[in-house]
Amino acid sequence: MHFKQFKLAATLIFTVLLADQLFKFWVKTNMYLGQEFHIAGQWFIIHFVENEGMAFGLSFGGNYGKLALSLFRVAAVCGIGYYLYKLIKEGVHTMYVTSLSLIFAGAIGNIIDSIFYGVLFSSSEFQVATFLPAEGGYATWMHGRVVDMLYFPLIRGTFPDWFPLWANQSFEFFRPVFNLADSSITIGVCLFLIFQKQIFKSEQAKNTATPTQDFQ
Repeated sequence: MHFKQFKLAATLIFTVLLADQLFKFWVKTNMYLGQEFHIAGQWFIIHFVENEGMAFGLSFGGNYGKLALSLFRVAAVCGIGYYLYKLIKEGVHTMYVTSLSLIFAGAIGNIIDSIFYGVLFSSSEFQVATFLPAEGGYATWMHGRVVDMLYFPLIRGTFPDWFPLWANQSFEFFRPVFNLADSSITIGVCLFLIFQKQIFKSEQAKNTATPTQDFQ
């Protein structure tokens, strides 16, 4: 086990999870669905929404579909966690460990919502949710909704009348509302894409050196 890489991975995962869950807890216990606070005018808004199923608010086959999706997420995270452990044992490029740790932490952050939030919180519709309500939560285990709040509508406008397909229709960039866990996953993927040449070059060099060492 490469202790420095293990320490790096553990620190990143713990930091992302702590920040993500503290932010979500604050939103759930201080805001109702649809409420928003403008942090930087119209460009940066804390806007509370809940993700019913998959990304961008899409749902997946009702209650059974939601359960299947939650179980799939758990299995996927277990696989990523095991793969990350193997990479650290093998001493791969540090940026590989960093990117995968961020993806792993973000995935866990959203899974916590899906598994536990339905039981831990009351509904946020037209009211601020209560933590551990006496009457029970708004859903059962594995049927919670993911809390999203970061909204950056940087550009708003209307397509010109000559524009194909969307003529005179309004557009907005960036439209999706997301959370810190989503950001962690995105940053992890971007880091991997940016440094993939160095990562694979390091792996190739290590694999090339191994046979030589065997004959010594």
